[in-house]
Amino acid sequence: MSSHPHKSSIEGLRIDRSRAPKASSKGWIVWVVLLIVLTGGGAGAWLMAQPKSIVVHTALARVATAQSDHTLLNASGYVTARRQSTISSKDTGKVIDVLVEEGMKVTEGQVLAHLDATNVQAGLDQAVAQLESAKKTLVETSPNLDLAKRDQERISQLAANDYASKSDLDHSQVGVTALQAHVDTLQSAVTIAEKNVAVWQQQLEDTIIRAPFAGVVISKDAQPGEMISPISAGGGFTRTGICTIVDMASLEIEVDVNESYINRVQPAQAAEATLDAYPDWKIPAKVIAIIPTADRQKATVKVRVAFDQLDPRILPDMSVKVAFMDGESAPKANTAATGVMIPKTALNKDGDKSIVWILRDGTAERRAVTAGVVQGDDVVIAAGVTEGEKIILDGSAPLVDGAAVSEAKP
Repeated sequence: MSSHPHKSSIEGLRIDRSRAPKASSKGWIVWVVLLIVLTGGGAGAWLMAQPKSIVVHTALARVATAQSDHTLLNASGYVTARRQSTISSKDTGKVIDVLVEEGMKVTEGQVLAHLDATNVQAGLDQAVAQLESAKKTLVETSPNLDLAKRDQERISQLAANDYASKSDLDHSQVGVTALQAHVDTLQSAVTIAEKNVAVWQQQLEDTIIRAPFAGVVISKDAQPGEMISPISAGGGFTRTGICTIVDMASLEIEVDVNESYINRVQPAQAAEATLDAYPDWKIPAKVIAIIPTADRQKATVKVRVAFDQLDPRILPDMSVKVAFMDGESAPKANTAATGVMIPKTALNKDGDKSIVWILRDGTAERRAVTAGVVQGDDVVIAAGVTEGEKIILDGSAPLVDGAAVSEAKP
């Protein structure tokens, strides 16, 4: 048999690639877009699966100082001035000028303002004129008295030698007595006129407002053209003061101590004051007096505390915390560091262990610490935290070691 038919059958089975359809030029673009969609969806799902960072509040750990005495009690209060006065006038008047501004230092007797003195000056001028008139009348009458006295002396001598009658002698004596009474009346009138002048001069002086003591002006309460009065009878348009002066040398602290703990406070007891404005500044102080009465509504007793040394940073009405010490010796201002101080709210308990959370590189780090004494709203950490580390205050937040956290914006 011939092999030709067999070859034809084999050729029939071969794929004719010349007839295969050509791939579309757009096919690869579809595959690329599909790949991008799948990749983006996977990345989005991965990002959504990642935990969000927890926003927390932080505070810096700061150096704590050792206290020479043991703290018996902590109390809060304010800086007050023992000598503080709102300067006013004795009488109602119109302000002409005010010579002080807030923050100005004044000395005792310094002129602070002037009131309108037009009417007072007119009254003084009239009183001076009346005084001059009374003096001239006295000068005019006094020679008549001298003449009458000389006449009475001559008539007395004549009467002794029987050259003058008893009637002439009586008339001369009556004349001297009458003139003497008239001169005395005129002298009294001069004295009254002098007193009247003094009164008007004092009223004129009262229109000049002066500082009663040295201090610093903390408020300016009146302006030129306004009416001022020592009482508020004039209504809302009448001021009751020119300015307020504080004697900065008389600054002290007033604190309210719970009456349940007042037995821990004694006069001359050492204390340590901390201004809220300067929390790292410990100011030695001591108890001046315990006011012998209690506030029944607040159940507290007022205690006066003196600064051992005043400082320009201490201002009236500043908030202050006072730690009353065990013993009469004042705490030392410069003492050795004994750890760091953090807010009490940052300290947490895990069983019998004390822990804090540290913000480090955007994550929360759990740290076991050794807690020391409590000082007001802070606690001393003896070990486990170093100065300058950021302590997370939101200890109740669901934190875990290594959790992503971010610091809240102030």
